[in-house]
Amino acid sequence: MSQSPSTHDQGSTPAGGDPKGPFGKLWLFLRQVIDELRKVVVPTRRELTNYTLVVLVFVVIVIGIVTGFDAIFSRGAEALFGSTGGVEQPVEPPAGVDGGAED
Repeated sequence: MSQSPSTHDQGSTPAGGDPKGPFGKLWLFLRQVIDELRKVVVPTRRELTNYTLVVLVFVVIVIGIVTGFDAIFSRGAEALFGSTGGVEQPVEPPAGVDGGAED
C-alpha cells in the first residue's frame, strides 16, 4: 500500500511553519489529542461485558497452564534432585559440644 503526501498538514500553524515556543507546541499537542479522542468509538455495555468475560476466561486458562507447568517442573526437580521435605532444619551439635558458647 502506498501513501500519498497529505495536502493538509494538521501539525502546522496558520502561517505554515512550526509552532513557536513551548506553549505553541503544547497547544498543538492538546489539539491533536482532542482530535484523536473524537475518533474513539466507545463500546456498548453488551460489548464491554463480552470483552470482559473473554479476558477473564483467558486469564483463568493461562493460570491453569502456568499451574500445570509449575507442577510438572516441581515434580521433575524433586525427581532429579531429591526432596528435602521443605525448609531445611538446623543440625543439632554433637553431644559434649557447647555450640560455641564460651565460659
